[in-house]
Amino acid sequence: MSFPGDQLIPLVDEGLGNSAYLLDLGDGRALAVDASRDLRALHAAAERRGLTVAYAADTHLHADFLSGAVQLAHDHGATILASAAGLRAFDHQGLTDGDEVDLGGLTLRTLATPGHTDEHISLLLLDGRDELGVFTGGSLIVNSAARTDLLGIDRTQELARAQYRSLKRLTALPDGTAVWPTHGAGSFCSAPPGSERTTTIGAQKQANPLLAATDEDSFVSQLTASLGSYPAYFDRLGEANRRGPAVITGTPLLTDLSAERVRALVADGGHVVDVRPAAEYAAGHIPGSLSIPLRGQFATWLLPDTAPLVFLTADGQDLGEIVWQAYKIGYERLAGRLAGGTGAWTAAGHRLTTTVFVTADRADGRPYVDVRQESEFTAGHVPGAFNIELGGLAHVAADAPEGAVVACGHGERAMTAASLLERAGHTDLAVLDGGPADYAAAHGEQLVQGTDDRS
Repeated sequence: MSFPGDQLIPLVDEGLGNSAYLLDLGDGRALAVDASRDLRALHAAAERRGLTVAYAADTHLHADFLSGAVQLAHDHGATILASAAGLRAFDHQGLTDGDEVDLGGLTLRTLATPGHTDEHISLLLLDGRDELGVFTGGSLIVNSAARTDLLGIDRTQELARAQYRSLKRLTALPDGTAVWPTHGAGSFCSAPPGSERTTTIGAQKQANPLLAATDEDSFVSQLTASLGSYPAYFDRLGEANRRGPAVITGTPLLTDLSAERVRALVADGGHVVDVRPAAEYAAGHIPGSLSIPLRGQFATWLLPDTAPLVFLTADGQDLGEIVWQAYKIGYERLAGRLAGGTGAWTAAGHRLTTTVFVTADRADGRPYVDVRQESEFTAGHVPGAFNIELGGLAHVAADAPEGAVVACGHGERAMTAASLLERAGHTDLAVLDGGPADYAAAHGEQLVQGTDDRS
């Protein structure tokens, strides 16, 4: 039987760069795969079709988001399907290699595919004996494979070798088998990131450069050479997912706070996160605040969750989006938002500070610090630029050149970087309103490829 494409609903989280899937089983029930704790899109898709989620499957202990499986068990009565080797501390059906789950007409077969994590599984969807597609999670992804360094640098090579064997196993499936990965474009788990979300086994045999590696050693070298930095919260979410995220009841809200209450929270170790557009932050912000413009990638750059967070917002920004993005990665110490914004802050007698935000034609004469991922930098950068990935900047802020122009692709990540550098004591910084192509065009230069070209 051919598989009706409209039965499978991909739910793409552009901010995380990941895809969850909702499979309509045809009888009012559904299977959810790798759903995050932010279930707004999934619930809406299920409601549109009149579906109840009967099964919530996770391919692995996710490091980049909290799983929504426990919440789906609470909200829908879903049976949680996950690797038995993950030793999850909540009710679930533990799966081992070869186990099959009858979905009511379709079957889900477990394939052990370690590499991205030790307990990683892929889930092969069968109609009788026909392989319809495989949920590959963080194993085989479009034109790549997921990173293998999340369990520590000392295990990277070992897990990369496991990843090699897992990909060999998956590519033994028929060429027409659909591949439905979790990680994709924009995901820190992709190594390197790609652009397409789904593929087939046959297409990957032709196009995936990792599958063209001549042997296991070459595969390992190629995969590990593409690993960039990743956010600090990755180090704790695997264990948080093993224990199981707390169930959310009701809609979490941000409380309005006075300027004096915000000042007291900061004095007690709290942090101010300014989610306004980069230009508004540059024009005037609370000293020491962190700039993270509210967009799909917002939560990726939040501070460690060891202190309360206060938010400074612009008129019309979606407060619910702030909360759900934070909750999705386990940030729940949200103290509230500054009522009245910067106007309330200055009215209470407190000062603002500014950051220089310049167009490319006014950014000459400064060291150029590029905070994009290494893969982005390598693809094309300003000659002589310093590459310090934003994900690792806080650890090396003292090494950044003074008086630099800080840049990324458009300006948002660069403003975040500048706010981190200012917190670390840097002064006389500027942020580029634009990207490397804008700078090169304004200064009559050509972008160069490869690694750092400074002599």
